[in-house]
Amino acid sequence: MLLSRWSAACLLAAASVCAQAQAPAAAEPAQGPPAGFVAPAEPKADESNAERARSQPGNNAPFWRGVRGSGEVEGVTNLPGVEKGVLIQRFVRYPGSDFTTAGEAWRQVRNRVIIPYGGALMLIVLLAIGLFYASKGPMGHEHQDGSRRIERFTPFERAAHWLNAIAFVLLAVSGLVMAFGKFFLLPVLGSTLFGALTYGLKTLHNFVGPLFAVSLLVIILTFIKDNLPRAGDWLWIKKAGGMFSGQEVPSHRFNAGEKGIFWGGVFVLGLTVVASGLVLDHLVPNLAYTRGTMQVAHMFHAFGAVLMVCAFLGHIYLGTIGMRGAYRAMRSGYVSEGWAKEHHELWYNDIRAGKIPAQRSGTAASSEPMPQPRDA
Repeated sequence: MLLSRWSAACLLAAASVCAQAQAPAAAEPAQGPPAGFVAPAEPKADESNAERARSQPGNNAPFWRGVRGSGEVEGVTNLPGVEKGVLIQRFVRYPGSDFTTAGEAWRQVRNRVIIPYGGALMLIVLLAIGLFYASKGPMGHEHQDGSRRIERFTPFERAAHWLNAIAFVLLAVSGLVMAFGKFFLLPVLGSTLFGALTYGLKTLHNFVGPLFAVSLLVIILTFIKDNLPRAGDWLWIKKAGGMFSGQEVPSHRFNAGEKGIFWGGVFVLGLTVVASGLVLDHLVPNLAYTRGTMQVAHMFHAFGAVLMVCAFLGHIYLGTIGMRGAYRAMRSGYVSEGWAKEHHELWYNDIRAGKIPAQRSGTAASSEPMPQPRDA
């Protein structure tokens, strides 16, 4: 075979060079190859690869070795766009391993950090919520609406909240299935059904994302005024709002815990998830969508989403079964005087003093009279 003949000829030539180097100095050097010697032609790359394909089917290691050796050198391609001619990203050092490509480093961060630690954190939060509910039960007392109620949320505020909440749940469920579904759903559903499910959820995720971004901005602009720090917030934090003592700390319309969810979960994490999600959706104009850019955006998106889910698990718990009357307030918009005094006493006092109207929406029903100054 051509490669074997070429290798044998090279070995013969090397042996000849060694013999000449060991010959006496007085010997006359050889003037050339012996008569009749014909040097074999150097095999072409295509011939070498074809021969290797016949002798070692499936062995493309030399090809990828050559590609890796070139680093991030741009090749020739007919495809338009950034980085279309680069097969392998640059090399980086991932902690605990040798040099590897940036893409492999991103994969290791996703599979060894985000997935296991993020999943463990969410399970810990769920376990903590379950233990708290088992030991404390629903917080607060039952309060009858009665004839005099206070408008806590206007129709616009409730519509913005529910739109954002529905979008968040759809994004969270689809994201969790895409991230963790292969561990739990894939063995049950099989690859075909699971692949169709994840493809559909990915499409849903991409389309619901912009809706969540718009509704999040509306939420921030709508509630930012009542979430500014005020006197009494630090006392609420020191006493954990009275969740463990059973005696609630007086607060304004939103207590320090709700303000923490707003600034940490909605503002910081929400905007982080939205900004990185817009990059992943290719919705940011004039941005070079390189693989490195997408990998960094994915890590910010994944970290932010995991922390946001953990934060809002607590918010959802307190807004449903964790606090009596909280869900009814967001569903109807109204709370009783007793509920307002028990959970947000400073806000209730401002309403009684006339500093805040008891009904703030122009569409409030005329059958909802203003609360009269009296003890609840």
